[in-house]
Amino acid sequence: MTDDPTQQSLARCIREVAEFVDAQGWDGPPQIFALVPTAELVAAEPALLDQLDDEHALTPIAQEAFPDHIEGDSPALDEFLATTSWPPAVSGCVLAQQIVVLPPDAESDLDDALAPLLADPEAADQAGRDAAAAHPDRRDARLFAGVLRNGTSLCLMQLRPLDEEEDDFPAAEPELLSYPDLAPNLVEALYATLE
Repeated sequence: MTDDPTQQSLARCIREVAEFVDAQGWDGPPQIFALVPTAELVAAEPALLDQLDDEHALTPIAQEAFPDHIEGDSPALDEFLATTSWPPAVSGCVLAQQIVVLPPDAESDLDDALAPLLADPEAADQAGRDAAAAHPDRRDARLFAGVLRNGTSLCLMQLRPLDEEEDDFPAAEPELLSYPDLAPNLVEALYATLE
């Protein structure tokens, strides 16, 4: 973990969002959360003081559900983010969405599905999604991407437990994993909502 307090604050917000989303179960739609300064939230809504941890600089606030036609990382999600903006009082945001993760050796399978369709980007994109969804080694995961106005960003991933893992262990705090350069295009799209 970094010593940067801003990065720590964003990581804490993402963990809080992960716990919130995890409590709702898997196979849900994408969700977006505004990150607002806790002190300003308490000043505007004093009745919330008992519900908030005023030791933390930022508090995630769940926003309205995405429109029904948005599924996972579909082009509609890109369009939705392109038309989303935040008021200056919002310090950042976190997006949670379910994705499909494949092992590195699955790349050749995807290439085989895409190669005949490269002239049609939409058909190639759909073929890639279909091949990923049908791949025998696929694994569902949740991607959490958070950004702050000051340029701080963080992406974490939670793998869906395998069926036998779900049976063996009671519900616990979600295990969040980090990878270098995870979802750079999504981070860029989230930054654009803050401009």
